[in-house]
Amino acid sequence: MKKLIRVIMVEDHPDYREGIRFALETVDDIELKQTFGTAERALRSVQDANDSTAPDVVLLDLNLPGISGLEAIPWFKQYVPKTHLIVLSQSDREADVLEAISAGASGYLLKNASLDQITDGIRTVMTGGATLDANIAKFILDTIQAKPRKNIDAITLTDREMEVLSLVGEGLLKKQISDRLKISMPTVATHVRHIYEKLKVQNAPAAISKAYRTGILPVKGKE
Repeated sequence: MKKLIRVIMVEDHPDYREGIRFALETVDDIELKQTFGTAERALRSVQDANDSTAPDVVLLDLNLPGISGLEAIPWFKQYVPKTHLIVLSQSDREADVLEAISAGASGYLLKNASLDQITDGIRTVMTGGATLDANIAKFILDTIQAKPRKNIDAITLTDREMEVLSLVGEGLLKKQISDRLKISMPTVATHVRHIYEKLKVQNAPAAISKAYRTGILPVKGKE
């Protein structure tokens, strides 16, 4: 029997919370174990969790009463370090996006994301990837491209790895990359893993950031 992905949600708006609960009930491989209206309650629930009881993924709003989602991220990382955090927020503020990713979030989606985007994001982070709203991904790239780049030695990506990295930077999921390049999803996953190993990073935002900062990917208009 396939292992269910255990998810908890931290969201203070009951209607949105219940909408996600209802939607995830239709998904076979994901189980929404608990929902919380505040970060404090969610943190208390995971404080003493072990590997068998900790959630696999936390869907985390940022604008919460009491401790904000951004303030809660380091606490989740401390209490349940193997749990993946996906921000699910209305905020597309530059500072929120960058701070959440820097604090350890594996993904950042906006609340207008479809159920498919949310479930694909959950599955993606469970395989070691990162999920980003396409507009958020574009913002991150634009921000990175505006910064001075550093020289780098001894990092060489294959042509195919460069193609995959560029598509990751556009915010595409592994399935979309697979369709675009007409290669299998396991092959995409292998390329992504090799990219992370070569760049010495843990996730997609860090890979894209390093690729632009070091000149591996060309800045638009300067190819």
